[in-house]
Amino acid sequence: MVISTLIEGPLLTLLLAPQPAAERLQQLAAAVQAGFGCDAVALLALEPDNQTPALRPLATAGLVRDALGRRFGLAEQPRLAAIMAASGPVAFEHDSRLPDPYDGLIAAREGQPLPVHDCMGVRLQQEGRPWGALTLDGLRPGRFDAAARAALARVAREVELAVRVTRLERENQALRQGRVRLAREHEDAPALAVAADDDLEIVAHGQALRALLHESRIVAESDLPVLLLGETGVGKELFARRLHRLSRRHARPLVQVNCAALPESLAESELFGHARGAFSGAGSERAGRVEAAQGGTLFLDEVGELPLALQAKLLRTLQNGEIQRLGSDRPRKVDVRVIAATNRDLRAAVRDGRFRADLYHRLSVYPLPIPPLRERRDDLLPLAGRFLELNRARLGLRSLRLAPAAEQALLAYDWPGNVRELEHVIGRAALRAAGALDDRHHIVTLQAADLGLEPPARTAEPLAAAAAAASSAPTLKAATDAAQRACIEHGLAGHGGNWAAAARALGVDASNLHKLARRLGLK
Repeated sequence: MVISTLIEGPLLTLLLAPQPAAERLQQLAAAVQAGFGCDAVALLALEPDNQTPALRPLATAGLVRDALGRRFGLAEQPRLAAIMAASGPVAFEHDSRLPDPYDGLIAAREGQPLPVHDCMGVRLQQEGRPWGALTLDGLRPGRFDAAARAALARVAREVELAVRVTRLERENQALRQGRVRLAREHEDAPALAVAADDDLEIVAHGQALRALLHESRIVAESDLPVLLLGETGVGKELFARRLHRLSRRHARPLVQVNCAALPESLAESELFGHARGAFSGAGSERAGRVEAAQGGTLFLDEVGELPLALQAKLLRTLQNGEIQRLGSDRPRKVDVRVIAATNRDLRAAVRDGRFRADLYHRLSVYPLPIPPLRERRDDLLPLAGRFLELNRARLGLRSLRLAPAAEQALLAYDWPGNVRELEHVIGRAALRAAGALDDRHHIVTLQAADLGLEPPARTAEPLAAAAAAASSAPTLKAATDAAQRACIEHGLAGHGGNWAAAARALGVDASNLHKLARRLGLK
């Protein structure tokens, strides 16, 4: 086959132009697809997990949109394993019996099996170590001949250089911000240093979450308390793990405490420990969760549920670095970094006397609001792809994907349960679809009806209520107040009572929203 001249030297010029890492890698995939005239291209990075190594797509061209969220385990994908084991390009003929990781995922034939097609790939390296792979798929047999394989070997060197440039840009950025350790945090895990805004657990393709990942990377280096704010299911625990992993304390424990699950009678002992004989059944001295996190990070999930008495003791720990075991009169020094999370409006709790103002200010030195899924639609399909691939592997399916109508249903839904709800929706639909199969070697395509989502008609309800109130209002001012009150109530309900998030959704300044709410009798 004839390889377009885009693939040789001009490609290097294109990719070395100053631009965000994600855009550079996406342009790389598109240029390779155009140059080889193939149907799909994927640039994948090796995840640094010695027990279950996997490849994750960083950029694709010609694959379905959810492919960016998938992970391809080498133990389950013999073609990718063969590519990673070879020193040069590896081609698979159309009659190869090895399963194809992209079966059913090529956009030109989405949802259909690909019994006759060619594919090839090459391992990519950085600093002499495996970094990832570049794969090409063609739907026409015989597309990848000896000349194409030779061209892929040359292109692989340019791709490696483009990846190296991206890594250097990240390291230079880290140097400017005094964060050299982060750029080389895992010397045995070069995949981490590829995309500056990527994360192994958090799927972030939209600008909102990429900016939050960048911000959290900066604050992770400090010992400042962080308050993670967001609705149920947005991923606050994942961000807490990320903050710990990127901190100076990453070699020490991360201890998680679910404050909502602490029995009130045992809460103090659980957190701060107890002395022998402190209460009935305390036969020996015991350290609490705070001491267990010594030198590391204490993650207080649902911190708004802590009883007031415990809040005072936690405040002492934050102020003085001390705890006192229940039944003991001797204070103990502790060195912990505190990360707290809540889905409640703690300011309202302070105003109502349910949360201490001094503790709130200590915990919220650096607040990190995590946007709900409905505000980051760009991440939705990659997240769905992650859960599709997990369920495909769990259920032993050949391929599991979404029909176009199912994609639209996901994008149109409001997701009150956020990422957790999306995970459960995909899991239930996959289980039902797999249960109806006689042969799991078929490609399973989930339809919109399989997801069981309600139509997005809820947003019209408060507006209808406002209109009804306005129609019976005796004056224009009363009608306006009724409409504003309905909009504010709807905004708060849609954002779990979070006033800041509701203000953003309503397009007003948060302080003005508070003033308006007080005037309307909502506060």
